[in-house]
Amino acid sequence: LFPVLVALYEEPEKPNSALDFLKHHLGASTPENPEIEALRLEAAEMKEKYEAVLEENKKLKSKLAQYEPPQEEKRGE
Repeated sequence: LFPVLVALYEEPEKPNSALDFLKHHLGASTPENPEIEALRLEAAEMKEKYEAVLEENKKLKSKLAQYEPPQEEKRGE
């Protein structure tokens, strides 16, 4: 690992991605599996759905708060 880091330091034109440089020089430069890209897209879609559900939940809680008394008043009854 140390020789690769030295090679990166001594590189006259620094690469855009130090991580890719390290992968390449450590022999881990295998092409990405197409399944990985599909999983990345699926994860991005799930994140968008999650954000939408959080927003909907926030709106519904706000609406519900208009019709229900605060929790402190309920406990006193």
